[in-house]
Amino acid sequence: MPPVPERKASFWSRLSESRNGLGFLFMLPAAVFLLFFLTYPLGLGVWLGFTDARIGDSGEWIGLENYIWLMDDPVFWLSVFNTVFYTFIASVLKFGLGLWLALLLNRHLPFKNLFRAIILLPWVVPTVLSALAFWWIFDSQFSIISWVLMKWGIISQPINFLGDPWNARASVIAANVWRGIPFVAISLLAGLQTIPQSLNEAAAIDGATPWQRFTKVTLPLLTPIIAVVMTFSVLFTFTDFQLIYVLTRGGPVNATHLMATLSFQRAIPGGQLGEGAAIAVAMIPFLLAAILFSFFGLQRRKWQQGAD
Repeated sequence: MPPVPERKASFWSRLSESRNGLGFLFMLPAAVFLLFFLTYPLGLGVWLGFTDARIGDSGEWIGLENYIWLMDDPVFWLSVFNTVFYTFIASVLKFGLGLWLALLLNRHLPFKNLFRAIILLPWVVPTVLSALAFWWIFDSQFSIISWVLMKWGIISQPINFLGDPWNARASVIAANVWRGIPFVAISLLAGLQTIPQSLNEAAAIDGATPWQRFTKVTLPLLTPIIAVVMTFSVLFTFTDFQLIYVLTRGGPVNATHLMATLSFQRAIPGGQLGEGAAIAVAMIPFLLAAILFSFFGLQRRKWQQGAD
């Protein structure tokens, strides 16, 4: 009797039995999601940046005219300055205060878990509600800050928080720092808890001071976490929109316009979709720089773990 030929396994059977194939199947839904909801809008935005599209009109191809126009637009360059200034100052403050809180919460304190939950509140509260609360706090007539300072005799009249350009910049930075500290603090706290306590104990036995233990043991081991956390913090801050739009809408005199809010203003209320898209595309080099910073941070982590 002739041997029965073996049935060849189907493509899907081989794919499901393969470890790499199974991983591909699990990643496929996420890849489709990213393709349609991230790649397509990005590509459409880049395309619109080369057109004179308006709301209700698809427009025509005009090449680099939108970008040439932006090079001579003082409001655009002011928004670039505001965005870089806002991102740098807010990120530095969030890192410093977040690291201090993480080190504090890493100690053996009473009600430590309760404090950790309270610190998360600014992060979980919706951004618009936070912005409305700060809008009331910074009100030119009814500000609680001005009222307290006047009661203490420090000032004689209410502070114009959102009506003066530099006061407005400081006010929106303060609101952003208040919202962003929990993310930095909790992330760094998670990193601190992965550092073996025996390393600090060994350094203490060798006579290292607390500052030396922090700079020579804790900080180097925490550097990869810092790189990733601060990359996300910079990305969130650089692309901030809701907080600025609710608090100041870019005022006074465009003093708090970020590139994101200016892009929205030109594209939607202004109707110039092509110009707004060009401003949004101009943000990409800054975002790529932050991503490269994260990449090098991860490479350093491999080096610290002994990888080639």
